[in-house]
Amino acid sequence: MARYWPGRSLLELYRGEMSWRELRVFLRYLPPDSATARAVRGASPDEDAWTLDRQLLASAVDAIREGTFAAVKLHGDPKKTARLHAPEPIPRPGVKPKQTQVIRFGGRHGSGAEQLARVFGRPAITQ
Repeated sequence: MARYWPGRSLLELYRGEMSWRELRVFLRYLPPDSATARAVRGASPDEDAWTLDRQLLASAVDAIREGTFAAVKLHGDPKKTARLHAPEPIPRPGVKPKQTQVIRFGGRHGSGAEQLARVFGRPAITQ
């Protein structure tokens, strides 16, 4: 309360110097980053640190990194860019990292039938 309403305290409510209405108005219009507003929403400080402007900035950085990767991959020397991988997006709270489902056929990884069965949720048919 001291941070957002300097010079006032809950003791004034007890003394009768502040009305319940004043307290209700104060609590209703607290900024979203206050501890009380976070507790009401059930959000963690990490989630609240990612405001809309930070989400948009992270999206812009991801787009720039993807554009740079595409330009280098398209216009670079194929021998030098063969091992380049697409950049990972900036991790955000509440968003699980995307898992790719790469299915490998032949070689030391087997036929890929088991991986295909896991992707489609069916048991593998082995012969």
